[in-house]
Amino acid sequence: MRPVSARFLRAVRDSHPMNARARVVAPGQIGTDPDGVEIGIHDGAVELNATADVRATLELTTPGRGMWPDRRNPLLAPYGNEVFVERGVQFGGGVVEWCSLGYFRIDTPSQEEVPDGLITLACSDRMSTIVDSDLTQPRQYTSAMTFGAVVADLIGDVYPWAQIEWDDATETQPIGRDILVEEKRYEALKDLATSVGKIMYFDHRGVLVIRTAPDPTQPVWDITHGEDGVLVQASRELTRVGVKNGWVVTGETADTDNAVHVVVVDNDPASPTYWHGSFGKVPGRHSSPLITDPGRAFAAGRQLLRQSIGLPYTVSFGAVPNPALEPWDPIRVSYSDTHGREYHVIEQLSIPLTAGETMTGRTRQQSLVIVGGAT
Repeated sequence: MRPVSARFLRAVRDSHPMNARARVVAPGQIGTDPDGVEIGIHDGAVELNATADVRATLELTTPGRGMWPDRRNPLLAPYGNEVFVERGVQFGGGVVEWCSLGYFRIDTPSQEEVPDGLITLACSDRMSTIVDSDLTQPRQYTSAMTFGAVVADLIGDVYPWAQIEWDDATETQPIGRDILVEEKRYEALKDLATSVGKIMYFDHRGVLVIRTAPDPTQPVWDITHGEDGVLVQASRELTRVGVKNGWVVTGETADTDNAVHVVVVDNDPASPTYWHGSFGKVPGRHSSPLITDPGRAFAAGRQLLRQSIGLPYTVSFGAVPNPALEPWDPIRVSYSDTHGREYHVIEQLSIPLTAGETMTGRTRQQSLVIVGGAT
């Protein structure tokens, strides 16, 4: 969850005035108060997806009079400028507490009514430039280089000003094997993060964060009905499509006799996706030259399992907006006084930038699982 005050979280559970603002900023800024030019918001929303390569996108409609980008006024042109977006709660006396939703590269401005109609900006977060920026020639990294040094090198020639934040000392560990990145910069970065059990994204400050996903059993928000509740609408679906209850993790090496091979499974007999139960044995597979020892393989398998484990049960909901919520956040959901609370993890979220709109999302229910090896 993005950092906000307890007062903010109390306010979003009740009737309150909301504010939203957007600034067009020059690239390279970091933090929650960048320099820029404020533009009006007619409509818009930020879309977040835990499993997408580009985690966050923005569609924003702004008044268009005199704003169409050209050589004299390139502010909204898709040549590098970003849009920094916030949604806030207004307290008494006109005080607003803002919650940053992040930095978004302008991809496509469009205007249906020329010359002064509304302009719609389609934007994507900073990872989009990493995805676009393939290497022009292969790049070799030796086994002694650390994870932090390799990530900094791959990020640095796209964003020389980038700030990279790890949640532990993993960045100081050597990668353990010589690797060659031939073309796909983002794929190499994703493999680096996955191989040590991490997720990777640009956060609300514009910082590249590499971290372990939050514990799904420790909810940060309650989505409830009734008095003081925020639930507006909910639908649900049971499906086993895409559910894996085990992961086979291997290390790529020319010496197959010494290759690491670990199978990580749902080992909880009480779980509906128990590896030895009636759900069946449905493994996913992950292979990487960065898997150099069983400990690293287990960490990668555990994170991959966390993304696909638990009850194959999803909830789509509409709720009073809480812009502090993010993908991977654990939440508790209840539908009525007679229905118990369920633990879920947010997979998708849509945060509106105008008053009167509900926040919509999609979750996967999580259960406490015992992760173990296959026998």
